[in-house]
Amino acid sequence: MKTLVSVTRHKLLAAIPSISRRNAEYVRQRIYIDATSWHAAEHDDLSSLSRLQEALWRERKLLITYQRSDTVAVERLVDPLGLVAKGSTWYLVAAINQEIRTYRVSRIMCTSLQEQESERPTDFDLAAYWTQSSARFVAAMPRYPVMVRVVPDVLERIAHAGRYTRIEHMHAPDAEGWIELSLCFEMEEAACGYLLSFGVQVEILEPLALRAKVVTLAQNMAAFYANTLPNLKK
Repeated sequence: MKTLVSVTRHKLLAAIPSISRRNAEYVRQRIYIDATSWHAAEHDDLSSLSRLQEALWRERKLLITYQRSDTVAVERLVDPLGLVAKGSTWYLVAAINQEIRTYRVSRIMCTSLQEQESERPTDFDLAAYWTQSSARFVAAMPRYPVMVRVVPDVLERIAHAGRYTRIEHMHAPDAEGWIELSLCFEMEEAACGYLLSFGVQVEILEPLALRAKVVTLAQNMAAFYANTLPNLKK
C-alpha cells in the first residue's frame, strides 16, 4: 500500500516541467524526502501543497498566512526554496530577507502567488540545510532518560511507541528473562504515565524519583478504586 508521502510525491513529480526545461538537479534542490519521522504518523492538511509547488516551479514569491499557534496567525512574504517530507509531514523551506526558515505545510492557512520573481541563494543546498536543521532540532529537544527492566512480551510495544519514547540502548536478557532498557522521554510526566500503563511488566530502575512517583500514583489509584467498588454480597 502506498503511503501518503509517496502518493503526494508522485503527484508533485508528475507536475514537474519537462526535462528539457528543468533537469534532475533542479528538482533535487526543491523536493527532499526524509523517510524518518519526528513522531507517529499524523494526517496533515496538505491543501496548500499544490500552490507551494507552483511557486517553486514558476520561481515566484509567495504571500502566506501561517498559523504560528492556536491563537496567533502571521502573514509572511517568502521566497520558496524547497519542500521537504519528514515521515508523513511536509515542510516548506523559504527565505525572508535572506533568512532561511521552515514552515509546516499543514499550518499554512492561505497562499497567494505573487508576480515578483523569487530570490534563491546561489549556494543553497536543500538536503544539506535540512540535515543541519534537523540536527539542531533534535539537540534542542527536552530529554528525560529512564532505565527500566521489562518482560520480553512488551518489548515490541515499547519499540514502536513512536512519539512517547525511544530505546537508546538494550541489554541482553538476564537470568530471569527480563531485558534492561535505556529509554528517553521528553519529560517526567510522559514517562510516568506511559510506564505506569504496563503495570508489573515494567520495573523502573532509575531515576529513583520517578520510581517513587509511580509507586505513589499506583497506591492512590488502588485506594481510589477500592473505596468506589460496591459492596459485593457473598
